[in-house]
Amino acid sequence: MPLDQYVTLGRSGLRVSPLCLGAMTFGEDLGWGTSVEESQQIIDRYTGLGGNFIDTANFYTRSHSEKIIGDHIGRNAARRDRLVIATKFSGNLYPGDPNGGGSGRKSLINACENSLRRLQTDYIDLYWLHIWDANTPIDETMAALDDLVRAGKVRYIGVSDTPAWKIAEANLIARFRGWSSFVGLQVEYSLLERAIEQELVPMASEFGLGITPWSPLKGGVLSGKYTRANAGRQDADRGAMVNAFLNEKTYALMDELETIAQAHETTVASVALAWVHAQAAVSSVIIGARRLSQLDDNVRAVDVSLRADELARLDALTKPKFGFPHNMLEMAPGILNGGTSVNGVSGSISEYVMPEGGRPY
Repeated sequence: MPLDQYVTLGRSGLRVSPLCLGAMTFGEDLGWGTSVEESQQIIDRYTGLGGNFIDTANFYTRSHSEKIIGDHIGRNAARRDRLVIATKFSGNLYPGDPNGGGSGRKSLINACENSLRRLQTDYIDLYWLHIWDANTPIDETMAALDDLVRAGKVRYIGVSDTPAWKIAEANLIARFRGWSSFVGLQVEYSLLERAIEQELVPMASEFGLGITPWSPLKGGVLSGKYTRANAGRQDADRGAMVNAFLNEKTYALMDELETIAQAHETTVASVALAWVHAQAAVSSVIIGARRLSQLDDNVRAVDVSLRADELARLDALTKPKFGFPHNMLEMAPGILNGGTSVNGVSGSISEYVMPEGGRPY
């Protein structure tokens, strides 16, 4: 699936590339990241390959990420209109100002105006709520977002890092009141981070939210750099964040990833990315790149199509075990279907099922 083989984001008409270019590292303002020049080269390489989806945030590298994108793309209307530019609000850039961040109307509208200025554009294609603000009623946030959509400053809205029950509440309120609702969900998702499969993935499927996973390589753990062979000898770029996952479970996963990568003549990172993209409700996977070479490596994932047995082998190595109510729901087919198959799912729990021909008292 090349970058120009576009997919719709969830249950919307917005066409995006299967891999989204994450711009969190654009700018060196925090003492790390990508220079302005190389950031521009990364944008050009990505768009040159057909990519059209760029994701940033007002908070990234103290807003420099947005400015780099604006300086390079926003000034060129023809280039800008062919791209889907996504940014986020919620992050507070103003120390000492309680209304400098969050999801209240005052902060939200101010954040949007500033992002439009930095991005040098009249509109934001996809505006994300970056993280749930428990101090702001969700109907206030949804009403303000709808105002921005009606004003033509925002085209679509999405939500990131928020509980499933709160997202469901937000979208139901929006639909009942005729407001714009969330069409995308941005969350961490990888072979080593699958907790979202308990509530967020089913919720996204039910409400038609397209998932755009971040950190699909778990901060570089699944990049292929860390293997059983060099265990203890390869320094982790992110220190404890990576070292915490360098254990037997991860090395067993890496062994399988290497086997599959060799079969497809590709890289471990490409296989890990391809697994994420194959998961339910996933529309576009966010790939970060501090260097142009990293982008080139990660983009190879669009050419990898994993077989069902390969997906199953990877799934078995990292499948999470969820507690209540999911342990009960696993028994539901047997309880509900009486040993028959419904929609291709069958099951039986003998202690709850009457003998054939029997009748309840």
